[in-house]
Amino acid sequence: MFAVYLGISIFFTKHLYLGSQINGINVSGKTVTAVKVQLLSELKGYTLNLKERGGKSEQIKAEAIGLKYNSDEEIQNFKDEQHPLKWAASLFNKKSYEITSGIEYNKEALKEQVDKLSAFDNSNIIEPKNSILKYTDNTYMLVDEIKGNKINKDILLKRIEEAILKQETTIDLESSGCYINPQYTSKSQKVTDARDMLNKYISTKITYAFGEHKEILDGSTINKWLSADDNFNVNIDEKKVKAYVESIANTYNTVGKKRSFNTSSGNTINIGGGDYGWKIDINKETNNLIAAIKSGQTITKEPEYVQKASSHGSSDIGNTYVEIDMTKQHLWFYKNGSLVVEGDVVTGNTSLNNTTPGGIYRLKYKEKNATLKGEDYSTPVSYWMPFNGNIGIHDATWRSVFGGEIYKTSGSHGCVNSPYPLAQTIYENINAGTPVVCYY
Repeated sequence: MFAVYLGISIFFTKHLYLGSQINGINVSGKTVTAVKVQLLSELKGYTLNLKERGGKSEQIKAEAIGLKYNSDEEIQNFKDEQHPLKWAASLFNKKSYEITSGIEYNKEALKEQVDKLSAFDNSNIIEPKNSILKYTDNTYMLVDEIKGNKINKDILLKRIEEAILKQETTIDLESSGCYINPQYTSKSQKVTDARDMLNKYISTKITYAFGEHKEILDGSTINKWLSADDNFNVNIDEKKVKAYVESIANTYNTVGKKRSFNTSSGNTINIGGGDYGWKIDINKETNNLIAAIKSGQTITKEPEYVQKASSHGSSDIGNTYVEIDMTKQHLWFYKNGSLVVEGDVVTGNTSLNNTTPGGIYRLKYKEKNATLKGEDYSTPVSYWMPFNGNIGIHDATWRSVFGGEIYKTSGSHGCVNSPYPLAQTIYENINAGTPVVCYY
């Protein structure tokens, strides 16, 4: 038995242990020279297969990149470390007799081979695209992403180098993470959250009430104001919302617009100008509308107003107003449809270009015992009711006569001079905001 063991030991003086492996290749019982021949043969036939998307494959061959071993000394050292008399130990601990031997290749040649792959031909590249949100049939739908086939060259090159050194024969580009994939897919949480948010926004239904008239705003319009950026952050275009509010303001605001007015003299006139009427607060209503959309509300509401008129409809003056016919120099005051008081007045001096302007105005406030001041006067009055800047209705006790054509040469600075009882009665029955209709 000793002779047999010794004989086998003599064999292993020139041969590798059983179970010896170099780069995963079985070289059991072979001489160093035989191993070199075997490894060289293995390298010559080496081909790295690249498994691409769509069932396509491409290859990189050993000769194209100058693949060779640079490890003759390592193989000899590997053999020298195996003591012939200890050959039996290799039968029980094979993993102790494995090495990875050095491999060389031309890196520039490898890069050229990679560049030549059809996968990098621009005509073959399909760019990856994120999932998108599409509005159709009154809802937002998800359109699936496009995975494409664009490869990250740096990642692929690194993975190929690793495979060559390990003598792997196949790389699956998909599982190796070599592809540039869409950042967002139809299953990404951010994408589905954006879809749900957009659908909540377009579920909004707002009915604006303008008396008998209605304006309905719903998803068919709101969707045109919505967008999601590249990171699927949902945005409401404030400029477009504001433009919508401005459009309804242009339709329903009445400040300065002409209206049909039935005068106390029995005539029907068209009168415009002044500051009386409905006026929507554009900025506030824009903010209110955005908040309503974000909440997905279904409501009937009036817009936010800067100021309101007495009623909606063809005439918003209502049945409480002051009427001043400046041609006849006469004033009427109606309250809830009933005539409270009327009388002659004196308006602005036309010869001095102090003409009282026509139009429909809002009474700004009323004040007792005020002092009216100008460049050349300071006049106390008992009842002061301004409706157009510094122009207002007030008592004029310094006058004994009113009406007629006094205003043409001896009129006021623009105010409506009234007899004391007329001014007093108006003052006691009028409120701020009451329309004052002035016309010639």
